[in-house]
Amino acid sequence: MATGKGGRRGNWGNGRGGGRCGWELGKGVWMGKGAGEGGTVTGEMGGGGRHSEGSGRGGGLGAATAMQLKLENLSKENRVLMLTLVFSSLFVVVSAAFLFRFLKADGDLTLLSKKHVKRDEIEDKVIWITGASRGIGEVLAKQLAQLGAKLIISARNEVELQRVKKQLTGKHAPDEVMILPLDLTWGEEYLGEAVQKAESFFGGAGVDYMFHNAAFERPKSMALDVPEESLKATFDVNVLGPISLTKLLLPHMLKRGRGHFVVMSSAAGKAPAPGQAVYSASKFAVNGYFHTLRSELCRRGIKVTIVCPGPVKTSASTSEQKGSGEKRVSAERCAELTIIAASHGLKEAWISYQPVLAVLYLVQYMPTVGYWLMDKIGEKRVEVAAQKGNTYSVGLLFGKKKES
Repeated sequence: MATGKGGRRGNWGNGRGGGRCGWELGKGVWMGKGAGEGGTVTGEMGGGGRHSEGSGRGGGLGAATAMQLKLENLSKENRVLMLTLVFSSLFVVVSAAFLFRFLKADGDLTLLSKKHVKRDEIEDKVIWITGASRGIGEVLAKQLAQLGAKLIISARNEVELQRVKKQLTGKHAPDEVMILPLDLTWGEEYLGEAVQKAESFFGGAGVDYMFHNAAFERPKSMALDVPEESLKATFDVNVLGPISLTKLLLPHMLKRGRGHFVVMSSAAGKAPAPGQAVYSASKFAVNGYFHTLRSELCRRGIKVTIVCPGPVKTSASTSEQKGSGEKRVSAERCAELTIIAASHGLKEAWISYQPVLAVLYLVQYMPTVGYWLMDKIGEKRVEVAAQKGNTYSVGLLFGKKKES
C-alpha cells in the first residue's frame, strides 16, 4: 500500500508537477492561466497556445505603432516644410519691399522713419539762418516761418533779405522777422557784434537754433587747377566763418543751458567728390569740428545736427546743369527733411536720391568698396562736368579707360 500509494502519489506529483511546470511556463512568458493538471503534454500545449495568441496580438500592436510613428514623423516634416516656406516667403517680400523703398529713397532710412516735424520743437523758438537770401536758406526761412518760428535771417545782400522777408508768412512773420546782414569773411570782431544783436532780438530771448547754411562753391575742376584765392574763399566761408560764429554764440547758449546748431554740410563731406576737392575738404572739416563739438558739450545742453545733402535743385543749380539729366532733390524737400532732422535731434542726416545715397552707405559701412567706386569714376566725372553733363550718373562706372 505504501509502495503503491507512494507510487501513485509520486505519479500524481509528477503529473501535477508537470502540469504546474507547463502552467508556469505559460504564465511566465505570456501571463496566461496555465494548462491545469493534465501533465507535461497538457502544460506545453497550454503554454504553446498562449504563445501563439500573444504573438498575434504583439504583431498587430507593433504594426499599428509603427504606422502611427510614421504618420507623426511625416506630419512633423510637413510642419517644418510649411514653416520654412512661410518664413522664406516673408523674407523675400520684406527684402523686396526694403529694396524698393531704398531705391526710391531721398534720404537715409533713419531720417525717413521720422516722417513729420515735431512742431513743438520749432514753434516760438528763435532761429538764426545764414545764407537766407536764396536757395535752401530761403526755403528754410519760409518753412520755419510757417511752423511758427521767430526768425533772424542773414546774408550779404540786404535787398534780397528784404525780398525774402516780404514772402514769409506765419505766426511771427513777416512783421517780427529780423534782418541781420552778415558776411562770414569779415572777421571775429564784426561777427561778435552780429552775435550781440542776434541775442538782443525778441526781448533778449536769445538764439535757440543756429542754422549754418551759407556756403561757397566754385565750378567743378581738377584739384590741381584750383587757384589759391578760391581755396581761401572756400575755407573762409565754409569752415572758418561758421566756427568763429559758433565760438562767439556758444557762451550765451551755455549760460542758458540749451542751444542747437544745424549745419548744412554736403554729401561731399562724407565721400570723395571728384572735381570738388577743395569744397569736399571744407565740408569734411566742418563735419569733424561740429561732431567733436557735440561730443564735448552735449551734456551741457548743446545739440548738433549735421545735414549732408547730395545734388539739390535750386535756381543756381538749374541754370548751371540745364539739360544734364541730373536727378536732384528739390530745395523744398531738402528743407523739409532738414527741419525734420533738427526737430528730432538727429546727429546726422543724408538727403539724396540714388546713386549718391548708395555711395554714402558704401563709404560708411563698406569703405573699401565705396572708395574703389569713386576711384573708378573720378577722372571721368571731371571730364563730364566740363561738358555740363550728368556728374551723378551710374554710367560713369562704364566710361572708357584712358589709353596710356
